Amino acid sequence: MSKSKLLVLAVIAAAITAFFVFDLKQYVSLDYFQAQRAAIEAQVQAYPLRTALLFFGVYVAVTGLSLPGAAIMTLIAGALFGLLWGTVIVSFASTLGATLAFLASRFLLRDWVQQRFGDRLRPINEGIAREGAFYLFALRLVPAFPFFVINLVMGLTPIRTSTYYWVSQLGMFAGTLVYVYAGTQLGAFKISAGLLLAFALLGIFPLLAKKALDALKARKVYAGWTRPARFDRNLVVIGAGSAGLVSAYIAVAVKAKVTLVEKHKMGGDCLNTGCVPSKALIKSAKLLATMKHARDYGFKSATVDFDFADVMERVQRVVREIEPHDSIERYTSLGVECLTGEAKIVSPWAVEITTAAGKQTLTTRGIIIAAGARPFVPTIPGIEETGYLTSDTLWALRRLPQRLLVLGGGPIGCELTQCFARLGSQVTQVEMLPRLMVREDPEFSDLVQQKFRSEGVTVLVNHKAQRFAVENGEKVLYCEHNGNTVRIVFDTLLCAVGRVANTTGYGLEELGIPVTKSRTVEVNEFMQTKYPNILACGDVAGPYQFTHTAAHTAWYAAVNGLFGGYKKFRADFSVIPWATFTDPEVARVGLNETEAKEKNIPYEVTTYGIDDLDRAIADSAAHGLVKVLTVPGKDKILGATIAGEHAGDLITEFVSAMKHGIGLNKILGTIHIYPTLAEANKYVAGNWKRNHAPKGLLEWVEKFHAWRRG
Repeated sequence: MSKSKLLVLAVIAAAITAFFVFDLKQYVSLDYFQAQRAAIEAQVQAYPLRTALLFFGVYVAVTGLSLPGAAIMTLIAGALFGLLWGTVIVSFASTLGATLAFLASRFLLRDWVQQRFGDRLRPINEGIAREGAFYLFALRLVPAFPFFVINLVMGLTPIRTSTYYWVSQLGMFAGTLVYVYAGTQLGAFKISAGLLLAFALLGIFPLLAKKALDALKARKVYAGWTRPARFDRNLVVIGAGSAGLVSAYIAVAVKAKVTLVEKHKMGGDCLNTGCVPSKALIKSAKLLATMKHARDYGFKSATVDFDFADVMERVQRVVREIEPHDSIERYTSLGVECLTGEAKIVSPWAVEITTAAGKQTLTTRGIIIAAGARPFVPTIPGIEETGYLTSDTLWALRRLPQRLLVLGGGPIGCELTQCFARLGSQVTQVEMLPRLMVREDPEFSDLVQQKFRSEGVTVLVNHKAQRFAVENGEKVLYCEHNGNTVRIVFDTLLCAVGRVANTTGYGLEELGIPVTKSRTVEVNEFMQTKYPNILACGDVAGPYQFTHTAAHTAWYAAVNGLFGGYKKFRADFSVIPWATFTDPEVARVGLNETEAKEKNIPYEVTTYGIDDLDRAIADSAAHGLVKVLTVPGKDKILGATIAGEHAGDLITEFVSAMKHGIGLNKILGTIHIYPTLAEANKYVAGNWKRNHAPKGLLEWVEKFHAWRRG
């Protein structure tokens, strides 16, 4: 730290220390004012300008140093100087003091804080860059934090000082006026209608200010659009995947009039091309893999005669059996109007729907965008010429690919890699990053990678796809690896490098609804877009692209879409679990060690090896790991990862524990049925307990027992 910064810090520290050491707070209290009222009022009458300037200076010092007492001084200003001059004095003094605190924070801390905590401050920085003045005005008018916190935190952002000053002056004026008015009534020292009104204003001002701010923002957003006099629907939902179905279900359950529009199949990706078919294929492939290890179960041998086409037909049969759960018939019976066609938002309150019968336009109070996502196909030279499959299109296969190339080492790529390898394909998996499943800790990636290689999969990490080609009738991928070119021959390409939200074709561009850098629809914490009555949920909004999080965000979108004018609910992403259904399964909730290190979050690690678990040994599934991160010295769970049989089921205990604030001590004290895989959760809690045993107390207890033995 430079000498100038040290000097400023020393002056500030000395002033704050003096304030508390010499008990200067007593001079900015109502008790002191009441006791000295006559003398103070005499000074004001005798020397009005000098007293006002002195009061102004003290107020600037209190706010500039972020000391307690500004609110009391505002009331006193009303009592001493009246509504007009009290408001003028406090308005300018508070803004000047806030700006001094802002500048001190910027001078002393901004560079250091931005360098160390830039990722955590990113949402604030982005908000300031996007609409800094309005963002600060909202904080001033309806403070999400105390004003002194706003002063210090805003100093860490890139907002201009001049903007900060005038927005603060304007934003704090209404609140200042209310407080000063309350002070004018307190100056009378009697219960009056005015005094009661002042206290009422103090109580309801934040609510009134918030409503006024919302109205101002809405007026700005909806400028240029004509609101219908009446509405055909309470809600129109675009997309009938998991998010859209849940949104429509919730809305109709509370007796809203709802229209659900889907241009393809009800059930969306999860039912038709994602979760359901992939898990059906995983089950068939796992059964075949189990048969190949018959000796592990006491059998000399076991063989299975199968046809790949029959396996794929079973997958479609499973889809058909689940299909009625998401069907038009079911949702129509619930009261949802289901339309097959294309929807386009033509105004904030109108959706144009094109069906086989023609076009119609429905006016609606709310619109929910649940358009889902699609597989992302990178623009690698030659990929169109060689052709490719995605997780959407591979379900039409009826002949097993002999040489399958899987591009991508994420969850989808890993699940399908193992399936096709177990069914008999020669699978090569290519991943440009250093390991598979890079979002998980390295030991879990290694478990999956070792399993793949033991089952004949060629796993190529640190291989970046450069171009595809067809040479002498063979399909070829050229990759770069450690500066060298690697040539891979294949018959069929499965592209599984991720998914991208569907954000075009239904009116976002025309309405100016923005998308994020990750190409999802931009929403706030209430799942609202730029227009508060247009919401988005599921894969199209993120931040997670899972079926269960789609349903989770759909609840917030539906409730806020129907009742947001009266009460809104912030979407809670604090405890989000997920699983990759490879063998071994890998499931996680909360932080893992990799993320904790990246974010500089202190943690402790406790592990339990499933190879020691009785039920796992009995099932010939004695492999895997339970890993839990806790707050140092405490049993509070920060996150958990499980690899092993049924990890996706076992993680639920940790999900519930984190959601409801249950620590490892409570898990240890919970009876788990023997012998079950779920005992692994109890044993990892036991390991944590042993690591935190009170050694000093146990030494005394040992001596006590020795004394009892004589």
